Amino acid sequence: MEVKSPEFITLKRPALSVSARKIKDNAADWHNLIQKWDSLNDSGFNIANKIVNIKMNAQFRESKLEIHCDNNTAQSENICSNNEELQGYCTELLHTLEKMGKIQMKMIKLSSTFKGICDLQTYQHGDTQRAPLFHTWPTTYFYEISLKMSEMYRQEQLLKETIVHELAHNTDQDLMMVYLSAWLHQPYLENNIRVLLESMLLETGHRTL
Repeated sequence: MEVKSPEFITLKRPALSVSARKIKDNAADWHNLIQKWDSLNDSGFNIANKIVNIKMNAQFRESKLEIHCDNNTAQSENICSNNEELQGYCTELLHTLEKMGKIQMKMIKLSSTFKGICDLQTYQHGDTQRAPLFHTWPTTYFYEISLKMSEMYRQEQLLKETIVHELAHNTDQDLMMVYLSAWLHQPYLENNIRVLLESMLLETGHRTL
């Protein structure tokens, strides 16, 4: 008598809807953009710190050095060298700022995508209450969180534009130190922004408890 082996059924997770897949992809994009922003912020701070150091060292030398006829040539060469180095760092910081601006524009587009998904669901289902696409978050909450984070980075980008301009033209040591601190600590990024991001990643399955 032939004995048939038992059949095993493998349970598969239900496939994500198009909207859910797009939201999950957007959450991953948010994470990647913030990682890139953090990296540029660190490199930008290092460049800005070099700019401040050059300016402060130049001011120190000017205040201590007695100018004599026989060292005019050497001093002029030193000033030119410092100016060239300073200009190079200012250009490098401007390029870093431009890269951060491109990241910030991508954040705005992510928020627009979330808004589009919300509008599509409203068009398809009206104002009726719908089951969450993942665990607990309604679709509108993804848009609200994305918009909130995007606005934080927009304000931070505007601040950095001011800092770059002021560092290039300002010679007040106290103000330059304030600008350095503001660049590093990013006051417009609220303390809970990491919690918001991690919550989004957890909701979409990129993180597990």
